[in-house]
Order: sequence, then structure tokens, then C-alpha cells
Amino acid sequence: MDRPQQLRDGVRRAYSAAAIRPQDEHPFPIGRRFAESVGYPQDLLTRLPSVSVDAFSGVSSVAVFADIPLGATVLDLGCGAGLDSLIAARRTGPQGKTIGVDFSDAMLARARQAAAQVGIDNVEYNQADAEKLPIEDGSIDIALVNGIFNLNPARCEIFHELARVVRQGGAVYTAELILREPLPPEIRDIEANWFA
Repeated sequence: MDRPQQLRDGVRRAYSAAAIRPQDEHPFPIGRRFAESVGYPQDLLTRLPSVSVDAFSGVSSVAVFADIPLGATVLDLGCGAGLDSLIAARRTGPQGKTIGVDFSDAMLARARQAAAQVGIDNVEYNQADAEKLPIEDGSIDIALVNGIFNLNPARCEIFHELARVVRQGGAVYTAELILREPLPPEIRDIEANWFA
């Protein structure tokens, strides 16, 4: 059996289900109340499309605390329904650009719909794996990574890709859930616990 591929497929199924039916119960928190609980200001969420906010599933308000200058090219890696990439696109101004990358077509559909609803045209969304980015070397000023390392067994490859695409002097802002100690195998090997 290919355990990393099984985990990847399980993650894709779970996050796609959250995009398709955000109102259902999921093995991880999502939505507006959760976004508020991790630091997104209420007034900011009110100004963004519910199609994006309702399926938010990050772990922090990384796009709020990141230093995103006007005119920057921003990568939102694991963009999900597009909350961070929409915030970044507004912060860069029209002369900047934001690229959202996710492996869930259902999440990307929400992100694209949200961008269209608010008329943000300096953002683009791409379907790709985090460890195989369709982005040129050194073309990114700022990368945002909001909770994907704990969901992808190819962590080393993701770090290599970030090092490849972020320009020298650029910055990577990441937020992640971290265990304080290793889980016992009987807990670690249950797919549902991959998200807990």
C-alpha cells in the first residue's frame, strides 16, 4: 500500500467535502466563526464573499499579520476557498498579483467564484500539488502557507519548492498545528486523526 498517497487522497476528499457542503460536520473546524477565532477581524470577513468565508479551513490569520507590500507578487499555497489570497490581492493593490494554489478543484471553484463576486482581477488560481508548483523560479515576493504542512507527507519537497519560487530577500509566512510529542501508532494511523 502507498500510505502517503492514501493520506493525500483522504485529505483531498475531506477538504473537497468541506468546499461542497461547508454547513455539514467535518473532522476539522471551518467557516466564519472559526476564522474569527483565529484572528480575522469581523469587519474584514463581512467585506469578503461568504462563498470564501464559509469554507475557510486554515489555522491562523496569516494574510492579516503578514507584511504584504504594495505591488508584491504573493503566493497563497494551499489557498482553499481563497480567503487569504483575496486579502493578499487587496493588500498588494492593482499593481500586485496573487497566485493561489490548491489541489482541491472544489475549493478552487469557491475561490474563483469569490474573486469574481468582488471583482478582484489581480488574483489567479491554479490546481497543483504543493510540492510541484507551476511557478517560475524566484518569481514570488511573499508566500503565505496557512496550515498545509500537517496535511501533506511531502514536507521536504514543499520546503524545496518554496525555496525555489520565493526570490532572494522574499519572505514566507506560515502557520501550522504542531504536536508537542509523537502520537502512538494506533492513533497516528487512523485517517480521521490526520485532521485532528
